[in-house]
Amino acid sequence: MKRKLILENGAVFHGEGIGSERETVGEVVFNTGMTGYQEILSDPSYCDQLVTLTYPLIGNYGINRDDFETMHPSAGGLIVKEAASHPSNFRSIGTLSEWLREKDIPGLCGIDTRRLTKMIRTAGTLRGRLCAEEAEEEEIVRELQQWVDPRDQVSRVSTKNAYHAPGNGKRVVLMDYGAKHGITRNLLSRGCDVFVLPYNATAKEVLALNPDGVMLSNGPGDPEDVPEAVETLRGLIGEVPVFGICLGHQLLSLACGATSSKLKFGHRGGNHPVKQVKTGRVDITSQNHGYTVDRDSLMGTDLILTHVNVNDGTVEGVEHREYPAFSVQYHPEACPGPSDANDLFDQFVRLMNRYEKVPTRM
Repeated sequence: MKRKLILENGAVFHGEGIGSERETVGEVVFNTGMTGYQEILSDPSYCDQLVTLTYPLIGNYGINRDDFETMHPSAGGLIVKEAASHPSNFRSIGTLSEWLREKDIPGLCGIDTRRLTKMIRTAGTLRGRLCAEEAEEEEIVRELQQWVDPRDQVSRVSTKNAYHAPGNGKRVVLMDYGAKHGITRNLLSRGCDVFVLPYNATAKEVLALNPDGVMLSNGPGDPEDVPEAVETLRGLIGEVPVFGICLGHQLLSLACGATSSKLKFGHRGGNHPVKQVKTGRVDITSQNHGYTVDRDSLMGTDLILTHVNVNDGTVEGVEHREYPAFSVQYHPEACPGPSDANDLFDQFVRLMNRYEKVPTRM
């Protein structure tokens, strides 16, 4: 089945279709990871995006039942150089294309992904459409140039109902802005008693659970599209220890008076070096975000810069001067990627121990 990718700048990439046969439109982004395509595609932070994987061979170890980061993937599409049709791995239960078809995610293979990635790095993130070979190109280019980015992704990927993942340790409320399973796994492995709440839960609803700490998850899109989450965090800071990841980091920063802006082409991959300002230690981190907290906007707030990106100097972590609250832009739970920064979950547990209360449990 012939298929092509049309970009808003008029570029066209012709290849073979994999996965679902439906057409789709979205931001075309690239991820530099060599492995972890299953986790990437099931990461809610990729909601609506057409993900280009720069490693040339994808799907060679198939799909397994263990490595999903959500039950209902929301990625808009997949673009690869070569998609393996005969995977080889003892855990494999099917091919990448079969899984994409099952989840109604369209894909494209057989194109020059190096050329596409260089185009995005030069021009910035581009809107694109995966469509049939016979689709009329000029009309689609006009539509892409007028296309408005969706602003409701967090509401679509967040849980609709609160649920409980029981543990015997500290009670943590996980605010689900598009949370990966890896966050819950890391909290449970440390004995935490986890309550997962929707993105629009109020501070009153959170505090009614008498948590020892609040975890702010990753998620898709622009943090300014979730003002209700910012308002909730303003009611939580100073009341309970807070730890934010990725979108959660951006929302915490906005709640403290900082601002955010869109990066030219984002940070997506498992090889991003991040330096701790205080110690000079560098961690290799997993990242997936298109927005960043503006470094200059931290001036005049109660936030201290704790981590910076070695490559471009962008903000990678902050902590509150007065209250027990901190956050990082990258993913300490990895999934996929290195686990250099996994000890941040231990830091969160120590923070909860330090500010231990004796609430009345439900």
